[in-house]
Amino acid sequence: MKKGLLYFTILIAFAGILAGCGSASSSQSGSGETEKITIGYFPNINHVPAMVAKAEGYYQDQLGDDVEIEYKTFPDGSAFMTALKTGEIHAGLVGPGPAMNNYTTGTDVNIIAGGSTGGTVILAREGSGIETAADLEGKTYVTPRVGCTHDVQFETYMKEELGMTSERIGGTMIHTTGPPAQYQAMFETGKVDVAVAPEPWASVLQQETGAKVIIDSTEVSFGTTLPASVLVASGELIESDPELIQNIVDAHKDATAFIAENPEEAKEITINDIKEETGQELSKEVVDGSWENIGFTYEVDADAVQAFGDSSYDLKFLKEQPDFSDLIDTQFID
Repeated sequence: MKKGLLYFTILIAFAGILAGCGSASSSQSGSGETEKITIGYFPNINHVPAMVAKAEGYYQDQLGDDVEIEYKTFPDGSAFMTALKTGEIHAGLVGPGPAMNNYTTGTDVNIIAGGSTGGTVILAREGSGIETAADLEGKTYVTPRVGCTHDVQFETYMKEELGMTSERIGGTMIHTTGPPAQYQAMFETGKVDVAVAPEPWASVLQQETGAKVIIDSTEVSFGTTLPASVLVASGELIESDPELIQNIVDAHKDATAFIAENPEEAKEITINDIKEETGQELSKEVVDGSWENIGFTYEVDADAVQAFGDSSYDLKFLKEQPDFSDLIDTQFID
């Protein structure tokens, strides 16, 4: 039985743009100043801690009434990291892949806590003729982005277990990308044969299209060790305002504890939040199924992060061998 550590993800960020000094922007409110913090996350189940913290008011509790909190959702890690770099957000939940990839190219980003584990499921479209992963030669598969966390997990598994790679590096598997919320339509039109799907979209594909699981969340590479989402912030903000970062992490930890203690309430929050952000209302059955593939935790396995980075380099998503010894900053969760 998969544990409920919690996969889901995303987090926080100053919505007031940093003015080159690492502090949050502020707006005048009467005679005082109000800081504005923006919380970033994806409308996926590996980002449930952010949804719960939003619904239960944990960020407000930790940051105080003089702070205005905003929330922003993102369709993928690339958009999230762009927002982090430009100051649109200053902290939040994102997959480890985008955080690592951007770190290697000089982006000022640090992982300050884990968010969730698991949740990546590989499914074949009904009628595709695919019964096992060995049948993927020459087939088309979809991931959220090139080199995203789910992409690296899948391509690592296929190369190490079956010797197959994508056309990008000389293989025969055909790669395309798209938002997970659109995978059902892609299956129904026959546009793709295989989906590398984060939850809850994996469970949606199973229940709505009859998709067949060919690699489950525990079999796929790094499926039980790698964080599925991580809480990140800039090193500049960590250095300039460690108290703020501690409050952000504490709110995140409060949300993680709530999920463990109140799973049914957390599921209801998840259903409502995803409907609000995507327009899609998930059934309770889909969410229950997703929960079995995800764990929620604020801990981070540094060895798994480094191994994932090494595999990203091997698959040519990264140009240089990475060293993530300074990427993870656990001072706020210890």
